[in-house]
Amino acid sequence: MTQAVQVIGIYVHDQDEALQFYVNGLGFGVHTDARNGDYRWLTVQHPDQPGFQLGLFRPQPPTVDEVTAKTLLEAVAKGSMPPLVLVVDDCQAAYHAMQARGVEFTQIPIARYGSVDASFRDPSGNGWKLVQAR
Repeated sequence: MTQAVQVIGIYVHDQDEALQFYVNGLGFGVHTDARNGDYRWLTVQHPDQPGFQLGLFRPQPPTVDEVTAKTLLEAVAKGSMPPLVLVVDDCQAAYHAMQARGVEFTQIPIARYGSVDASFRDPSGNGWKLVQAR
């Protein structure tokens, strides 16, 4: 029996805004964009990882109630969700390329722990670490 994680989801305030950020800012491509009434299943995929998708989901019924959705969006906006990690070959080069595409960094590349890392947040507040592969 084979098992694999195929989709990891994050909560976003606005799926269209998130889609623009992940495609134009980070270089992901659209994998799936399907709607069922008010619900939208939206996933993007990094071109170097064809078997993995990042879900850009808005917390809403029927998956959670309205009160929980509001609480989740507030937590995301505060940057209190676990950080995501994007591994790159060259952190400085990736930093400059992403910055040129409009990604705003909260930490410039810093050498530490035997690697180089930088930090940024998506428009909803999800925190990312950009880490240079060792």
